[in-house]
Amino acid sequence: MRYLAILTLRNEGAFLLEWLAHHRAVGFTDFLVFSNDCQDGTDRMLDRLDDLGHLTHVRNDGPYGKGGIQFSALKLADRHRLVKKADWIMALDIDEFVNIHAGRGQLGDLLEALPAADAITLTWRLFGNGDTLRYEDTPVTEQFTRCAPEVIHWPWRAAMFKTLYRNDGTYRKTGVHRPRGVEDDSALEQFRWFDCEGRELGPQFKTRRLFSDYGQPNHRLAQLNHYALGAMESFVLKADRGRAVHSDHMLDVDYWVERNFNTDEDTSIARYSEARAAIQALLLEDGKLARLHEKAVAWRHARFRELMLQEPFRALFARLLMTPPSRPINAVTARTLAGFATLGRRAEQALSDSAPQAPPEQSADRANAETETPKESGTD
Repeated sequence: MRYLAILTLRNEGAFLLEWLAHHRAVGFTDFLVFSNDCQDGTDRMLDRLDDLGHLTHVRNDGPYGKGGIQFSALKLADRHRLVKKADWIMALDIDEFVNIHAGRGQLGDLLEALPAADAITLTWRLFGNGDTLRYEDTPVTEQFTRCAPEVIHWPWRAAMFKTLYRNDGTYRKTGVHRPRGVEDDSALEQFRWFDCEGRELGPQFKTRRLFSDYGQPNHRLAQLNHYALGAMESFVLKADRGRAVHSDHMLDVDYWVERNFNTDEDTSIARYSEARAAIQALLLEDGKLARLHEKAVAWRHARFRELMLQEPFRALFARLLMTPPSRPINAVTARTLAGFATLGRRAEQALSDSAPQAPPEQSADRANAETETPKESGTD
């Protein structure tokens, strides 16, 4: 069985070896990694890992078009030989770590627990900053253990998922959160989606849905540990890098507040620590790769000092220092917010229905754009 992970990177070489070693330990057999406009040597690390046979590196230097950097990379992936050979595919980000609770923690154990599944949604569990100020070259999965409650009622982004799906041709395109591009509706009817509680999911998950039902458990068989923030210094560098999907939107405190939950502790990913550390140590036995990793770490420290000379980044860092951890919202208040959201969408739809209609070709373009980049789907 061939399990393919697809990854896009920019200036994140310092985290690459841990991520790669972890997902080798989980059971992924192939890695297709795209880089763009790197200053920290990420692209050179990927070249070296490619030379050594650990992954396949593709430079994605643009132009990117309307879909942005990540979507352009995924379009390239759709035509790549590794995608065509894969039995199962999952698109991931560098701050996302697959964490399987079933069996021995392998991808095969998850499939064995859900034998009828053709697609499995792994819902995020958000890991907060834990009041960590300085970036250090230590494993992310060991440094950050404070997280959101297992059942979270708001925001809906806390329940977003990534999809592990069977590559049988039902979907023609890889997406950030889910496969896309269905040609045969009859095949789609037979394609079965399950979540990590073992529940079979309805039709909306087969076409557009990118978040699980929040306010209920979603992690019994597996979860996706999402370390979206990291240390405060790292978050400033993340703002400098830009979003992978909406690259023209600078990250700010609103992004931080919606993800900085620290009420609970989850160390379940430690089951992979020994295997991950052993694989990472083997990678670092290559002297060239070890030096490239050290340079990427040094670049992060130097880049942070450079950014502190610029007012927007200095202001962001100061706001992070002043912002307390986020408080989970209770179920009653969350239902009230969801009700207002529903009313708001209906009002927007009513205004849209009363507006002059665009020519058919423009309407089609707009629909395609919304399918690829939903208004509220900034993920990284």
